[in-house]
Amino acid sequence: MSFEHPNTAGTSLNEVYRTIMKRAPEHDFDPTLDRMQMMMDLLGHPEQSFRVVHITGTNGKGSTARMVESICRHYGLRTGLYTSPHVESITERICIDGQRLSDDEFVDIWDQIKDFVDLVDAKSVEQGGPKMSFFEVLTAMAIWAFADAPVDVAVVEVGMGGKWDATNVLNGDASIIGPVDMDHMQWLGDTVEQIATEKAGIVKPNSTVIVGPQTHETVLPIIEEAVREQGAQGLVRDGQEMEVVSRQLAVGGQMVTLRTPNGVYEQVPVAMFGEHQAHNALSALAAAEVVIPVNGPLDGDVVAEALGSVKVPGRIEVVRNSPTIIVDGGHNIQAVTALREAIEENFSFQHLIGVVSMMADKEVESVLGILEPILDTIVVTQNSWTSRVMPAEDLEKIAIDVFGPDRVIRKDFLPDAIQAAVDLADESDETGIGYGQGVLVCGSFVTAGDARHLLKEQPNADLAKPKSERA
Repeated sequence: MSFEHPNTAGTSLNEVYRTIMKRAPEHDFDPTLDRMQMMMDLLGHPEQSFRVVHITGTNGKGSTARMVESICRHYGLRTGLYTSPHVESITERICIDGQRLSDDEFVDIWDQIKDFVDLVDAKSVEQGGPKMSFFEVLTAMAIWAFADAPVDVAVVEVGMGGKWDATNVLNGDASIIGPVDMDHMQWLGDTVEQIATEKAGIVKPNSTVIVGPQTHETVLPIIEEAVREQGAQGLVRDGQEMEVVSRQLAVGGQMVTLRTPNGVYEQVPVAMFGEHQAHNALSALAAAEVVIPVNGPLDGDVVAEALGSVKVPGRIEVVRNSPTIIVDGGHNIQAVTALREAIEENFSFQHLIGVVSMMADKEVESVLGILEPILDTIVVTQNSWTSRVMPAEDLEKIAIDVFGPDRVIRKDFLPDAIQAAVDLADESDETGIGYGQGVLVCGSFVTAGDARHLLKEQPNADLAKPKSERA
């Protein structure tokens, strides 16, 4: 990071965060990459200074991105990572060499590009268009940070869709398209075919296109057609050119054997739960083979160390024990199905209490229906995104229809909901050590982030004082 102007004004991260996030979301505008192209022109095309792994799909983008980044970094490449949404702090979205930007680094990057943002805003308004969206600004900041570092390879997660996403000013050397399903229908289309067409928009002529497992048979032909139309360099499909050969449960995750176009990787540790994460690891490994300058298969020991070290906040994350508290940001049918399967496969709960808060625009009844068989009781609540969250009283009505009135508790505030769930788990604990008792906090990444913040262990400041000064 250059620190050309190392926050000499003492600007706080919150000030910059509010400045950026008060901008309109990009899905409020007619789809276009004009503003991002204009920004790249003004900055001297920093997006051309590094190799790119570009990742889209309905679910699994963040996990796959972190796995690719870890493999590349463990191989000695300097890496950039751009993901969304953030769970607790906006600085999580931009990482260099595996470390998110510090508050001052984030402020510094904003200081370096904000005048260019003003220029793009002015030009766009002059032409009858809108100012840059908050996601466009964040994407421009990430690209500039990666060029400024500089990084060898940037791993970039699409925000939404693909074709018109702000990140699509990048040309992916490896373009990963994960499982495609129904989500964001109001913006991407109301059929899986329309959504797949949008996501296939990241395919470029220089790309090796890596396709994750697809549950809808109409998706793969759409991607294959995009590969032909763009003249992409290669196509690697899960179940054909690559496969998960085997997987077995292990402490804290699983051991997998993976076959890619370059070779077979035996008994690789993946430090995450669920069959879907084995397939995410497969896509990540295939992409790493494209951008790491090595002929033939990668070193198996390096791959094992890289994948065994990846932990993703808010994805089937165990944050407390006794009782076990799991936090997950899954918010659509596909993600919550994977969550349920992973819990059934990896945990032996005698009692599992759910704490759920969801956004009002999601398929709430369907998601609750998926969770119903594994939850003894559900505590419905609200997260901190007040403008989008479904009110607890509305969620309660839907939950009663799914679970029945005797299994639903409503607590309007998340701290109260978590405490109520823990109390229920403790009441069911005959051993007194929390064995077999669990709490699952889920429904959105905002819910997951709020819960992580609330449940984070904090040092007791009073205990740090000399005994004579303690209250």
